[in-house]
Amino acid sequence: MRADDPLSDFTPREITLNDVSKRVYLTDSGSSNGSGPAVIVMTEMPGISPHVARFARWVRDAGFTVYMPSLFGRDGVVATAEEGAAVFQKACVNAEFRAFAGKGSSPVTLWLRALAKLAHAECGGPGVGAIGMCFTGNFALSMMLEPAVLAPVVSQPSLPMDDPAGTGLDTAELQVIRQRLEDEDLTVMAYRFEGDAFCRAQRFAAFAEALGERFISRVLPDSAANQDTAPFFKRYVTTPHSVVTAHLIDEAGQPTLAARDEILAFFRSRLVHADSN
Repeated sequence: MRADDPLSDFTPREITLNDVSKRVYLTDSGSSNGSGPAVIVMTEMPGISPHVARFARWVRDAGFTVYMPSLFGRDGVVATAEEGAAVFQKACVNAEFRAFAGKGSSPVTLWLRALAKLAHAECGGPGVGAIGMCFTGNFALSMMLEPAVLAPVVSQPSLPMDDPAGTGLDTAELQVIRQRLEDEDLTVMAYRFEGDAFCRAQRFAAFAEALGERFISRVLPDSAANQDTAPFFKRYVTTPHSVVTAHLIDEAGQPTLAARDEILAFFRSRLVHADSN
């Protein structure tokens, strides 16, 4: 996790949707039964790091076809603290992302919803899973405005940066999503560390108020976080934050590993078992 990842076991594709092109890294499930249902893995800051790629491979190995879009940063690298800070600053002013309160969903979520629709058409199954982390955390929830998305995971959502109780979605969007959750018997899984300064308890409380009991949150103790992190995290992410990537401890019995396993089981329950019913 300290060396750059060449991502050589992923297939890069330039995908154009809504007149916008982005590179997406795909990896087949490797199942003898063909491609598994699609899961869209959205990177945290400062880009598709080796930790993010490792999580995507865990999703692949669980039987899913991974679509991992490149949204910011240099793909596969272990960013220096300076490079990571520059990526973060650029994203904060990028029109695709609405990093601050009062602006509604980020425009990039329209592209991501189109990607989910495409992935469902390509992979089949009952629908698509999606996980957002950190800067992209609440994107997985916004993507539920696309009917193909059945299994959203919101991990340490950090936007809006200037409102700890903000959701990054407007009231109308949340109402539509809540109605979908109820009508289709769906749930949202959400994860954060207790002392996370970028995703505080107020944000999860706001999501719970907007979505009710179908917003299922998991709050991990700070003691469960890996402390041996990459340079960007050491300098700028000084509290436990990245549940299934940089702060995950890959050892049996660890709460972060249990969170990973719960997420994979959630994808299976919605995207695999549902298809056989």
